[in-house]
Amino acid sequence: MSVGVQFTGTLAANATQKWFTFNWPQQWHVEWNVVPTSPSPGAPQIEWNVEVERASATAVTYWINIHNLTAIPVNIEARYAVMS
Repeated sequence: MSVGVQFTGTLAANATQKWFTFNWPQQWHVEWNVVPTSPSPGAPQIEWNVEVERASATAVTYWINIHNLTAIPVNIEARYAVMS
C-alpha cells in the first residue's frame, strides 16, 4: 500500500471548494480522506465527497469537494491510499 498527502489548502468560513487531481492509473484502487489540520474541538469542521472521471482509457481524475462547516477558515490536507 502507498499513502501520502496529495494537497493542502484553506477553506474560508462556510465555503465549499472543489479540487482535482489527475492522471491516476486506472488500474489503481485509490481511497481518499480529507482531514482538518487546524484544531477546533467540539464539532465537525468539514464534510467532503469524491467524484470520479475516467479521463482516458488509462487515467482517472478525482474531483474532491470539501465544505467548511464552521464560521472560521479551516486548513485541510487531502490524503490518499493506493490499495492495489
